[in-house]
Amino acid sequence: MLRIGDLKPPYGSTKRKKRVGRGESSGRGKTSGRGHKGSLSRSGSKKYPWFEGGQMPLSRRLPKKGFSNYPFRKIYNILNIRDLARFNEGDEITPELLLEKRIIRKHGRIKLLSDGEIRIPLTVKIHKASVSAIEKIKAAGGNFEEIE
Repeated sequence: MLRIGDLKPPYGSTKRKKRVGRGESSGRGKTSGRGHKGSLSRSGSKKYPWFEGGQMPLSRRLPKKGFSNYPFRKIYNILNIRDLARFNEGDEITPELLLEKRIIRKHGRIKLLSDGEIRIPLTVKIHKASVSAIEKIKAAGGNFEEIE
């Protein structure tokens, strides 16, 4: 019968801890396998993956150029013409109405794109629209107004 006290890990799955600094005859005495001098022989030191041995790092050797507009970019929620098909004729579409109907999920600027078809006249008041989207709204008898 197998007892809990008789359980052992499979052969070769565990290793003994390396005992360093226990005398010269252990094979890991004195410098404990760290060699002589240098930063790696001292306690508390480690090499980072990007460390190049004191050489000028690649990130500092390469020239810095260009400009990033990241902090000043304008992020738009995308709205397609096909999303407006669920509204009734003559409705005035505003960002508040779109949020209320959960057509868009986040507050912020909205841009209307021309993917899809529209056959009912609507008044659309949003932040931005593509030229082809505005043409489709006007062709259906609607109106587009750009808001800030």
